[in-house]
Amino acid sequence: MRDDSPVIALYDPSKGVQPITLTDEDFFSDPTVVKDGSWQPVPEQLLPPVPTPEKIICIGLNYRDHAIETGSEIPTLPVVFSKFNSALLGHGGSIELPDISEKVDYEAELVVVIGKPARNVSADRAMDYVFGFTCGHDVSARDWQKGRPGGQWLLGKTFDTFAPVGPCVVTKDEISDPGNLRVRMHLNDQTVQDSTTAQLIFDIPSLISHLSLFTTLKPGDLIYTGTPPGVGAAKTPPVFLKHDDHCVVEIDGIGKLSNVCVSQPKN
Repeated sequence: MRDDSPVIALYDPSKGVQPITLTDEDFFSDPTVVKDGSWQPVPEQLLPPVPTPEKIICIGLNYRDHAIETGSEIPTLPVVFSKFNSALLGHGGSIELPDISEKVDYEAELVVVIGKPARNVSADRAMDYVFGFTCGHDVSARDWQKGRPGGQWLLGKTFDTFAPVGPCVVTKDEISDPGNLRVRMHLNDQTVQDSTTAQLIFDIPSLISHLSLFTTLKPGDLIYTGTPPGVGAAKTPPVFLKHDDHCVVEIDGIGKLSNVCVSQPKN
């Protein structure tokens, strides 16, 4: 932030942040970045690293080992749901635990950032439409997602602050193999999820191709690709998020997305 206005910056955890001459309008189209100055300390809180996406699309049960731990059949088609933009949260922001849920769970995920419009694209060309990748946390209120009539997946997944992303977007040229990235969730310094995207049932090109059959993917759209095993609801006894819990999503080649949980403020 500069003078309380959002600023796009380069991010390097070993150096800090460096503001660059780039706007939301040319975020995905301008291949050049002009450095404005020297590296500065990383602020405690960052905004979501992508200009407001039109769509936040999520894939459920997409890790083979996670589907097995839930006792679910291996999906034959991607399980698709969504979140509202109001759920977005950046690195260092607080995840608000709603007072109407007692079973808020964690899910570490690799998130794909779309870079140009994609409609009816083939899987072998799908990566041409990817801008980059970031860390994501699919926070989930299980008692709403599964414990209400009909299964309220949308409501259970889209409470405000339930879509943390960050700390940065790493362009696809920096990730040699997105199909084999280690994805972890650390909860209060304990590693509770640890797998790789090699476990994805539907890989990233297949997901993009499938989704583009139904909707035009736009620059900035986010695709949460699924979560590894170890979610709180699958543990014995179950483990759900509580006030002051510290969640860190760590993905090789991208970094760490850190957020603390707080009880929802009372009106």
